[in-house]
Amino acid sequence: MLKCNFFLDSSALIAGVLSSTGAARALLVLSENESLNLYINEHVLIECERSLARKVPEALPEFRNTIKNARLKILENPAPEEVHSHLYLIADPQDVAILLSALACKTDFLITHNRKHFLDDPQVAEKTGLRIGTPGDALAWLREQR
Repeated sequence: MLKCNFFLDSSALIAGVLSSTGAARALLVLSENESLNLYINEHVLIECERSLARKVPEALPEFRNTIKNARLKILENPAPEEVHSHLYLIADPQDVAILLSALACKTDFLITHNRKHFLDDPQVAEKTGLRIGTPGDALAWLREQR
């Protein structure tokens, strides 16, 4: 059976690191067991480190271990000119790199908790052709595929 590819934004990755239960953590465990592929990009990595250092610095070692143990694949950020030419995809220009990286890794699911820019704006999925949802949505979709 083919392994599914999932792209985590920073909100989903942080949720998986900080919670010992829940769908985001389950996805990290599935990746650790090599049942699926999880991708992030450099932007997500930096955003998570900054956020954790500011809000929960004691979680940084767990975050770094999670990156390694869950075998997260870290993509390079898209070039600035590529981001600039795709600003029409989403309201927040900071999120364009997330979309372009998710497209580049041929993700089956872009996982986020970001309601404002991703989940509550159906045009983002329409414009990109990406399946976008919460960690729980991604797990439900994965169950349907098996």
